[in-house]
Amino acid sequence: MNTTPYNTSNYDYDLPKHLIAQYPTAKRDESRLLVLHKESSKIEHRKFYEIIEYLNCGDVLVLNDTKVSPARIRGSRTTGGRVEGLIIKEIKENTWEVLLQSNHRLKENELLTFDNSVKGKVLCRNDTGGWIIRFEDKSKFTEMLEHSGRMPLPPYIKRSPNDKSQGIYDDERYQTIYAKKMGAIAAPTAGLHFTTNLLKEISCKGIKIVYITLHVGLGTFKPIHKEDFRQHTIHKEFYNIPEEAIDTINKAKSLGKKIFATGTSTCRVLETIARNHTTGKNSGWTNLFIYPPYKFKLTDSLITNFHLQRSTLILLASAFAGRENIMTSYEEAISLNYRFYSYGDCMLIL
Repeated sequence: MNTTPYNTSNYDYDLPKHLIAQYPTAKRDESRLLVLHKESSKIEHRKFYEIIEYLNCGDVLVLNDTKVSPARIRGSRTTGGRVEGLIIKEIKENTWEVLLQSNHRLKENELLTFDNSVKGKVLCRNDTGGWIIRFEDKSKFTEMLEHSGRMPLPPYIKRSPNDKSQGIYDDERYQTIYAKKMGAIAAPTAGLHFTTNLLKEISCKGIKIVYITLHVGLGTFKPIHKEDFRQHTIHKEFYNIPEEAIDTINKAKSLGKKIFATGTSTCRVLETIARNHTTGKNSGWTNLFIYPPYKFKLTDSLITNFHLQRSTLILLASAFAGRENIMTSYEEAISLNYRFYSYGDCMLIL
């Protein structure tokens, strides 16, 4: 093990392929929950619906209400060749960053046709490997996404999103039950475990529930290739936190109550606004890269899934709980056949 503090290889671990969850659990809140007490390093093994036992009256549960866009699209080139696209984000009106796959090299100013009728002009390639495309007709583009866009399942789920053999419908299960604001290309997966009933029980216990938005982007899947992870560039993602959410959080903090961030995306929003020293409504783009050591200002507890090796997500979890705690927890989870990644089981770090 390389002990240089900023070495990316310190965040490697061996995961048997059969533990990469290909389907969610039959019921959202019956996934397993590993509870890590970061100060004592104590580990407990529970079910997700038991998370309510760790929340107290007056605490705040923060949820990310982003909604996954049907961002996978298919099209053709003027040569007749096929092209597949993953829509990343809108750069400006009618102009989008898109990841494109084709059998042959794409060219600038090339005209592509999606869904037989939606025209898009390839403008240029950007520094992150995406292509900038300007679409001719916004209404047709929107209609195409609604009718023929497909759910962008993560690359480690090795099955078709049309596979209904387990009675699982990805259009439903790869969204949180409170997903509202379209714009993400990946789900904020820690929130996938919540059910309507569980949120009602949490609310009835006197726990405040507030919603923020961060549109999860490409960076969630992008591995860190630099051996010194400080040299990694994280993708910017759009966020918004309403004034009432900030007020609720600030009031709870002043009363000594705990702020539970649901997912690394929510945590990054909280720490972004804390870093900016802002109050009131706040929105913009964040590329906050949280890694050890980091002093968390608003996040007291973190709900998070098990993450990919060498990812910005495992670095954030390690910054919050300590690298040794995370690696020990992951080893124990693997030994007990926990399920990993987007459709996998969950951690609560206290």
